[in-house]
Amino acid sequence: MEKTEWVHCPVCGNKTRLQMREDTELKNFPLYCPKCKQESLIEAKDL
Repeated sequence: MEKTEWVHCPVCGNKTRLQMREDTELKNFPLYCPKCKQESLIEAKDL
């Protein structure tokens, strides 16, 4: 079973609606936070 974790907002630190598996890589991904209503470009690798 693959390990998954929630992606946290870089602005407020709360969980977003996005989960990431351990083999997922994101580059210039527009992450939207429903709590602070801001969009941020993120890069993620190796959880």
